[in-house]
Amino acid sequence: MPTTMHARAVLLDMDGTLVDSTAVVERLWLEWARPHGLDPARVLETVHGRQGHQSMAILLPEREHAINLRENDEMLARESGDVDGVVEIAGAAALLAALRERPHAIVTSANVPLMTARMRAAGLTVPKLAITAESVSASKPHPEGFLAAASALGVEPKDCVVFEDSEAGVQAGLAAGMRVIGVGAAAAGFGPTYAVADLTHISVVETAGGFALTID
Repeated sequence: MPTTMHARAVLLDMDGTLVDSTAVVERLWLEWARPHGLDPARVLETVHGRQGHQSMAILLPEREHAINLRENDEMLARESGDVDGVVEIAGAAALLAALRERPHAIVTSANVPLMTARMRAAGLTVPKLAITAESVSASKPHPEGFLAAASALGVEPKDCVVFEDSEAGVQAGLAAGMRVIGVGAAAAGFGPTYAVADLTHISVVETAGGFALTID
């Protein structure tokens, strides 16, 4: 049976939620990890959903933070210039179109150039409000980004619905006091409020107090 979630705002992660950038993310991060002798599986389970310098700090805990910041800048530049294989998550364009006149935002660990490059490569329009790496002091799983988006939209956290694919992102949305729809095969295992295979399972309908998301 379909499930209905009433909302006043929708907050959307980008990578893995609106765009499938898995191929380039994994390719570039495994290239980075190879000289350090890191276990590829551990690298891939760490990097999704986080800012790069935070992933580096987790993977190389003894290394100086300044090095992580510098290499994160280099990684962001490489990622922005490599969009080979970046495509839309099924249903993303339709969902963004349905939300166009309703309060919504992107909340991503990418910076503005990377967000813009990947959204453009996937043929998607960036919402008017985007909370990016430049906008926050703490990366997911910290809730700062989602709380900042809710504040900017003038909506209480409890009235927001988050779309996320990663464990760090799901944790961030829940920590913000929001309901979370997990997107993708792995997301259900991270404890979201609901989970869907992709965004084709979501429809937006008007209600008296805002709008509702129907999950089929």
